[in-house]
Amino acid sequence: MLSMLHKLRRDYAADYIACVFDAKGKTFRDDLYPAYKEHRPPMPDDLRCQIEPLHALIRAEGWPLVIIDGVEADDVIGTLVLHAAQRGIHSIVSTGDKDMAQLVNDQVTLVNTMSEETLDEAGVTAKFGVPPERIIDYLTLIGDTVDNVPGVAKVGPKTAVKWLTEYGTLDKLMAHADEIKGVVGDNLRAARDWLPQARALLTIKMDVALPFDFDDLVLKPRDTDALRALFERYEFRTWLNELDAAATVQPDAPEQDCSGDHRCHYESILSEATLDAWIAKLEAAPAFALDTETTSLNAMQAELVGISFAIHHGEAAYLPLAHHYAGAPEQLGRVAALARLKPLLENPEPRIIGQHLKYDRHIFANYGITLRGVVDDTLLQSYVLEAHQSHELGNLASRHLGLATISYDDVTGKGASRIGFEQVELSRASEYAAEDADVTLRVRDALAPQLAASDKLDFVYRQIELPVAEILFRMERTGVLLDRNLLAVQSGELGKKMLELEQRAFQEAGQPFNLGSPKQIGDILFTQKGLPVVKKTPGGAPSTDEETLALLALDHPIARAILDYRGMAKLKSTYTDKLPQMVHPVTGRLHTSYSQATAVTGRLSSAEPNLQNIPARTAEGRRIREAFIAPPGHVLVSADYSQIELRIMAHLSDDAGLLKAFAEDRDIHTATAAEVFGVPLDEVSNDQRRMAKVINFGLIYGMSAFGLASQLNLERAAAQAYIDRYFARYPGVADYMQRTREAARSQGYVETVFGRRLYLPEINAKNPQRRQGAERAAINAPMQGTAADLIKLAMIAVQGWLDDEKLESRLLLQVHDELILEVPEHELDRVRAELPGHMCNVAALKVPLRVGVGAGSNWEAAH
Repeated sequence: MLSMLHKLRRDYAADYIACVFDAKGKTFRDDLYPAYKEHRPPMPDDLRCQIEPLHALIRAEGWPLVIIDGVEADDVIGTLVLHAAQRGIHSIVSTGDKDMAQLVNDQVTLVNTMSEETLDEAGVTAKFGVPPERIIDYLTLIGDTVDNVPGVAKVGPKTAVKWLTEYGTLDKLMAHADEIKGVVGDNLRAARDWLPQARALLTIKMDVALPFDFDDLVLKPRDTDALRALFERYEFRTWLNELDAAATVQPDAPEQDCSGDHRCHYESILSEATLDAWIAKLEAAPAFALDTETTSLNAMQAELVGISFAIHHGEAAYLPLAHHYAGAPEQLGRVAALARLKPLLENPEPRIIGQHLKYDRHIFANYGITLRGVVDDTLLQSYVLEAHQSHELGNLASRHLGLATISYDDVTGKGASRIGFEQVELSRASEYAAEDADVTLRVRDALAPQLAASDKLDFVYRQIELPVAEILFRMERTGVLLDRNLLAVQSGELGKKMLELEQRAFQEAGQPFNLGSPKQIGDILFTQKGLPVVKKTPGGAPSTDEETLALLALDHPIARAILDYRGMAKLKSTYTDKLPQMVHPVTGRLHTSYSQATAVTGRLSSAEPNLQNIPARTAEGRRIREAFIAPPGHVLVSADYSQIELRIMAHLSDDAGLLKAFAEDRDIHTATAAEVFGVPLDEVSNDQRRMAKVINFGLIYGMSAFGLASQLNLERAAAQAYIDRYFARYPGVADYMQRTREAARSQGYVETVFGRRLYLPEINAKNPQRRQGAERAAINAPMQGTAADLIKLAMIAVQGWLDDEKLESRLLLQVHDELILEVPEHELDRVRAELPGHMCNVAALKVPLRVGVGAGSNWEAAH
C-alpha cells in the first residue's frame, strides 16, 4: 500500500490529498440491512496487526488520514469528490472497487495502481456496458455477493446491460417488468419490493458531515525522523536508503535560512546589471544547474522563452526572454542576452547540471549555441540508479528530497484551457522555473553520492549514459533523408490492398461491416460465424486483438483478412501517410527523438516518429525502409551485431557447448539442432534448424513448454522433451537460469555484464503469474540489458573514431542492435573495413562479437 501511495504522489500533482480508511464498528447500512456484509470473514490477524503501523507511516509520509465513524470509506470519498467538484477541482480516486464507478463524471477519474487501469466516463461504459450514471442501477440488478446484497436472481452483467440499454433506467425497467418473459422476468418481479433497499445499500453517500475543513487536506512535509524509525523497524531498506541519500548535502552548497521554505532566494533577471551579476556568480560557482522554458516539446522547432539557473540550494534565478501577455514587464532581448551567455554555455569545463539536458542542447542549438561542459544529468542519474521508477523532476524531488514542487500544469493549466509558457504571468513563471533549476541541483546532490558509492553504476552513468546523450543529440540533429514521393506511391498501394482485403472479409462474412470496429468484428466472428472465443476483454467481451486473430487466422480466412487489413492500415496511417508530414520544414529531413530513460533494460526508444518498430518481417514493412535514402554522393551503411543476445547468454552461462560453438564460428541454430535432435551438423534439416532457432530465442526469453508448443505447433510433452534435451546438452544455461532467479529473489534486481541494475519489483510477489513473469524477465534482462550497453558503447566508439579521424560519415539511426550511418562514397571502403572492428572491440566477452555490414542507396538496400 505504501508503494501505491508513493506511485500516486509521483504520478499526480494534487492540490488536495487524502488517504481514507473504514472506521471500526457498524455503519448506517447495518441498520438498514442487518445481513449487510455478514458473510465476509473477519480480517486475518496478519493483516489486522499492520493497520496501526500503516496509519503511522501514512501520517509520517505527510498524507492526511481520514476515518469517520458510522460510514464507509466509499462514502467519505464520495463526499470529498463532491466538495472538490463544487470548487471546480478534478478528482483522482485510486481504487479497484467497481462500486466507485458510480462517482465517475467529467471531473472524477478512477485509477487502479495495481492494474494500471484508468477509468473516465468512456472507460466505465466500455468496461461495464453502461455509463457511470447507470452504475447504481446495474449493481442493484446484479447484486454484490461480497457485501451480501442480493440482486435479481439469475441476472448477471449481460442481462443487466441488456435491460438498461433497452429501458434506460431501473425505474423504467420496473415500470415495464410485466413485459419481461420467462423465469428471469418472474425473478425480476419477485425482487420488486427488495430492489429499492438494494439500491440504497449500494449508493455511495455524498453528504457525510466532515469533522475538518476541506482546505486541511493538503500534503504535509514528510516527518523524516518518524519515517526513519518506522523504516528501520519494519525493514524498508530501499526507502531508508532514499531518506539517507536525501539528507546528504554537498559541502559547496551552504544551507540557507529560509524558515522552512525551500524557495528561499529566487529572483527574476530583468536588467543587464542583474544579468551581469548572475553571470559572475555562475562563472565563480564550481557547478550550476540550468533549465530552459520553451514553447513546445518538439525541441527542433521550439522557441526559447526563458532560462533558469541555480548555484546553491535555495539560490536560483529566472531570465525571462519572451513572455507575451497584456501587462508583461519589459524583458531583456533574447539575441543580446544569449550573446552574453554564449561563452559561459560553450565553456568545456564540466560544470553544468540539468534534467534531460539533451532537450536543452537542442534549444540552445536552435540559437547557434553548442552547450558544453555538462557534468551531470539528473534524468540519467535517476535512470541508472532506479530504472523502474519515474524520472520526472517533480517525482524525483518528492522521492529523494521530500519536496512538493510546482507542476507545469499548475502554471499553464490543462486541456483546452492550457496556455503557452510565454503567456504565464512573470512572477509565477519565475517561481516555477527557478524552482526547477534549484530542485535539479538538489536532486543531483542527493543522487551523486549513491552513484559514486558503486563503481559499476558510476561506470554505466559516466562512461555509457552521459556520452551517449551527446551522440543522440547529434543524431537527432542530423536526421535522415526521406523519399516522400516513394511513400506516396506506397500509400496508394496499401490503400488498394486494404480495399481488396475489405472485400474479401465482406465476402467471407456474407455482409459488409466496419473492419475498424472491434464490436462489429466480434459480432461477425463469434455471434454470426460461431468461431471459438480464444480470450475475453476485461469487460467480458470476446477479444479481437492481434494475438486472437493470429490464432483464428490459422483456420479461418475471415480472421486472416481482418488481421492483414489491420496490418496494412497500421503501416499506412503510421508510416506512409504520416512520415512525410513529419519532415522538418527547414532541414528537409526526418528527425526522430531518442529516449534513454524509458526501457528498464537500458534499450533506447524512438518517438515522433518511432523508427524502431517499422516491421522488417513483411514485404510491405521492408518497402517502407526503402524510403529512407542517402543524399547524392552518399550511401547508407548498416552495421548489425550478429546473434548478440545468444552470445551474451554464452558469456553469462559459461556453458562449454555454447562457448565452443561460437568460438568455432558455427551457425548457432544449426549447432543447437545437432545437439537437441542428436544428428551430425551436416545432416541438420531446415525444419530442425528452424525449431532450434525458436528454442534458442524462446529459452532466453523464459519461454515455457506451453509457449514452445504453441510456437512449434507441437504437443506440450514433445516441447518439454526438447527443452529437457536442450538443458542436458547445455547444462551451463540451466545453471545460469537457476542462479539468476535466486540472485533476483535475494537482492531484487539482476545486473548486466557492465553492472547496470535491472530491478524486478514483482520477483517475490505472492501472485504466481506475476512472480513467474518477473522470473522470466530476470533471465532475459541481463542479456537484453548487456546488448543495450554494447550498442551504446559501440556508438561511443564509432563516434569517437569518426571525430578523431575527421571523417565526414555521420551516425543517423540506432535500431536495437543496428547502427545506420550516412557515408560519402569516397569513405565507403574505409568505413566497411574499419567499422566492425570498432564495434567488436568495445568489450572482451568469452565469445567473439560479430558485426555484419551492408551498404546501399537506402536503408533496406543496406541490409
